[in-house]
Amino acid sequence: MSKPIFELVDELPTGGLTVSMLNSLDFAMPGKWENVVGFVNTIKHITGETDESLIQAIGERAIYLYNDRSQGYQRAMWLYQTVDSTDKMLGTAALANKVGEKIPLLGFLNRITPKPDKAQTIDLSLKLVAELLAFCQINGIPGDSIGDFVGSLGEYSGESLMRMVALVCVDGLIPLGPDFIKQTQSFLSRTSPQELEENKTFDNLREAIPGKTAEGKLNFIGSSFDSVKGWMSGLVSSQDLTTDKVANRIQNFVDVADSKLDYLAAFLDLSTNYYEHTGTQTLARRLIERAFAEI
Repeated sequence: MSKPIFELVDELPTGGLTVSMLNSLDFAMPGKWENVVGFVNTIKHITGETDESLIQAIGERAIYLYNDRSQGYQRAMWLYQTVDSTDKMLGTAALANKVGEKIPLLGFLNRITPKPDKAQTIDLSLKLVAELLAFCQINGIPGDSIGDFVGSLGEYSGESLMRMVALVCVDGLIPLGPDFIKQTQSFLSRTSPQELEENKTFDNLREAIPGKTAEGKLNFIGSSFDSVKGWMSGLVSSQDLTTDKVANRIQNFVDVADSKLDYLAAFLDLSTNYYEHTGTQTLARRLIERAFAEI
């Protein structure tokens, strides 16, 4: 990894497009996510400790655990970063200058193109697989442990739950509509291994996905999505999530016409990195909790 964990946590932004988007989705899990940033601040927030020597010891242990390549923490970070980086385009820097403003999306329509539905469904399912793989890496279990992952979703909270809510809202409901689960399953069932291999996100994640061939990996992706569809459907139902409701919340910080939701999805892909942001927070929490317990 190019940066140590303390630096990654210290560099997490307190505002900007990603944080604004996540805050706009708070209605789906009121008060359950707080944008905690800064390594020392995160240690204090998680442990409640104020003793500086103990805080330093916890931090040093967490850094040691992250640097230990026999653990899966660095691999998990790579997964969180990879699924976000695939969606980036050259316009990111220009958009970053608009932080804090209510951005008129139409000015960017000539620079972005919505993904075809099939590409969007593949990317949605691959983000879900990345979450599964990262979970396995963090917990030191085999990467094909779908059952363990599904069982853990009921215990997701904080930044981990926020990430899954954002996945359902931003990569499901916004680009694909209320039937995104059925639509994704349908597309996956009709996707060939060759089509999968043409997907940039898959190309980046290929080696991490279980399966000896593209067909085997496609089957794993399909099985993973099928196993989590019940949880996603339950989230949509319990929180009364709709495309209009999610879009209206996001439109509080981005101006976009209701008929341009496919462009909104492309814009959010381009300008936010919610997987990396909340993934860094998840890793920091797991490392600090483990370090605190060991000390």
